[in-house]
Amino acid sequence: MPHEGIVELKETDNIISMNPELLLDIRDIRKQFPVRTGLGQTKKWLKAVDGVSFGVQKERIFALVGESGCGKSTVARLILKLLTLNSGNIFFKGLDISAIKGDELRRFRRSVQIIFQDPFASLNPRMRTIDALSEPYVIHRIIPRREIKDRVVDLLNKVGLNQEVLTKYPHEFSGGQRQRICIARALSVSPELIIADEPLSALDVSIQAQILNLLQEIKKNTAISMVFISHDLRVVRYLSDEVAIMYLGKIVETGKTDDLFNAPKHPYTELLLSSAPKLRYHPGPFPGASRPSTDLSDVAGAVDIPSGCPFHPRCPKRIDRCDKIIPEFRRSEESSVACHLYHSS
Repeated sequence: MPHEGIVELKETDNIISMNPELLLDIRDIRKQFPVRTGLGQTKKWLKAVDGVSFGVQKERIFALVGESGCGKSTVARLILKLLTLNSGNIFFKGLDISAIKGDELRRFRRSVQIIFQDPFASLNPRMRTIDALSEPYVIHRIIPRREIKDRVVDLLNKVGLNQEVLTKYPHEFSGGQRQRICIARALSVSPELIIADEPLSALDVSIQAQILNLLQEIKKNTAISMVFISHDLRVVRYLSDEVAIMYLGKIVETGKTDDLFNAPKHPYTELLLSSAPKLRYHPGPFPGASRPSTDLSDVAGAVDIPSGCPFHPRCPKRIDRCDKIIPEFRRSEESSVACHLYHSS
């Protein structure tokens, strides 16, 4: 179902989103994967992404947060067209990307870049830095070849490196230096959107702060939008403008970063905040409920998802309808939540 205020038109074979404020508009996307079972058993499906919708405004950082296995990285790969949607629509600058091909697809590939989680696996071990950073310019024919080296040096300076690294190979760098090169590669084609998929998690804590500061500089000095995927709430609070919380393939709460951190609504958001160090969040009392468990190891599998609200087996605030009825996602100006506690009877 379309968001309120959005008109859908058809132009040739493409669906057009008419919301001018959104650079990226994701509507009810779904992705399932088959799961191997024993001989003679019924085929099962893993619902990696199950009806996810959100929008990313221009020049904003949108964070997607949740435990490992909740579907965050699958969403990233669907946005990048590395995976094919089972259903739903993804609009970039108003155009449904599932319908694009040819020149439109090439422009999309240039406009949307990714920073992967593992900088050690993201760079070709046989390519020098100058070759790795020159490649996007050659592929997209952005500038004359004689200008490429100067542009690469300028990129390196922007990410805190110098031209001495031009002839070095990936194995000669630390993890933080490799991630800086990956960020430089993403910036090389002047993208409008960057998907940052857990870009800090493979780095030492001391290096994480440096890369986080670099991302903050990009936010401040460029018009680039970002989908920042993470499980680290401290980083999310520092960097993002808006946040969506995912659980078992669904978004359970969204809102502006300060609003969500200061007044979370969904019990799962409360659990995440109470489990994160140094956030100093203390959920208020709720009649008949104890403090949420901070054990994040008992998340249910995305294959045998329970009926009703997926979170109800872990929720200390559940009520009768939680185990029978899937809560609707209710939107408001401050935040949106999928929880029966905020729905009228």
